[in-house]
Amino acid sequence: MPGLRVRTERAELGRLLEHADPRAPLAIRRGVDGIVGRGEALRLEFSGPSRLSDAADAWRRVAQDAVVDDAVGVPGTGLVAFGAFAFDDDSAATSVLIVPQVVVGRRGDDEWITWIGDEGRLHPTAVDEVRVELADGAIDAERYRAVVAEATERIRSGEAEKLVVARDRVGQLPPDGDVRSVAVGLVQRYPDAVTYAVDGLVGASPETLVAAHRGHFFSRVLAGTAARGATPARDAEIAEALASGDKDLREHRFAADSAMAVLRELAPDARASEPFPLRLPNLWHLATDITGTLGEGRSTLDVLALLHPTAAVAGTPRAASLRIIRELEGVDRGRYAGPVGWVDGDGGGEWVIALRGAEIAPDGAIRAFAGAGIVAGSDPAAELAETAVKLRPITDALADPLP
Repeated sequence: MPGLRVRTERAELGRLLEHADPRAPLAIRRGVDGIVGRGEALRLEFSGPSRLSDAADAWRRVAQDAVVDDAVGVPGTGLVAFGAFAFDDDSAATSVLIVPQVVVGRRGDDEWITWIGDEGRLHPTAVDEVRVELADGAIDAERYRAVVAEATERIRSGEAEKLVVARDRVGQLPPDGDVRSVAVGLVQRYPDAVTYAVDGLVGASPETLVAAHRGHFFSRVLAGTAARGATPARDAEIAEALASGDKDLREHRFAADSAMAVLRELAPDARASEPFPLRLPNLWHLATDITGTLGEGRSTLDVLALLHPTAAVAGTPRAASLRIIRELEGVDRGRYAGPVGWVDGDGGGEWVIALRGAEIAPDGAIRAFAGAGIVAGSDPAAELAETAVKLRPITDALADPLP
């Protein structure tokens, strides 16, 4: 791997996503802040059970050999790679780290541009709308209800305590369709979520696997879901019921406890909040926030290697749930529910779970997934309705990109 030359300087940028490639945008955004890349100065690919630890080791070598001149010095400046990783060890999907040729970013009052390799010119272009309607994929509504029913039977028989099973929807991007419009629609509708676009994976995730800067980290676990109410009074009732309901609290406890067990291995000072209802535009989640300090030399990629997949997207216990998911779903999830985000030269960065989104293949084929956590007593019709709510962000962004 060649040593990279990296230079960050202050700049005035305008709309960040206009600097991305229309067909292959690289972006991690939360509201108006974020980073956007274009081109590929370096692409690293990984696969198999060791893909995340291999990526952590490879990135340390890249960062060690890079020559960096960073005049801004905030999270997202200097050497940066965008990444997206397959959910399953056996997936055919490629896991990647991509160092762009140019990165533009904004955080608060700071705006910057980073050149990797030879400096060139920015080529911002207006975002064009694309409109796509999704249809049933390999797992339609009838099959999904059957999958949930079988999952509850597996739980009752003692094979697992919790299982997260998903269904898919598919579509086709028009020739020369501008993928950035999907990201713009997601940013506008869900400014508090992290909108991601990495190597064809596009969505808006509410769940932070790990975000770290100078060793201090934050993680947010989400499990337990309810649709928003039509009136303020009904909405408050739903939030209160979610926070006190036995089924949702059990589902959430599995996810939060498994995350804490892993994070305490890396950070003995890890602390968890009490579960609380998190309000999003179209639903409520039960959430637990975990904070702490990573040990010397630990990167966010090292955290991912131990943390993924969490009980929030796989189940409990991990090995058994993954085996059962493969059997029941019968499809390759690709990078759905895998880690997606960015890492800097010091190992800091921000990684979320690839939820509320879709994969767009080079030929324009689209596949979106949404899942639900199944425990003993789960109702197939209710879980199907939950997946419909979770599909809304990407469905709406594709059907009406720029509201």
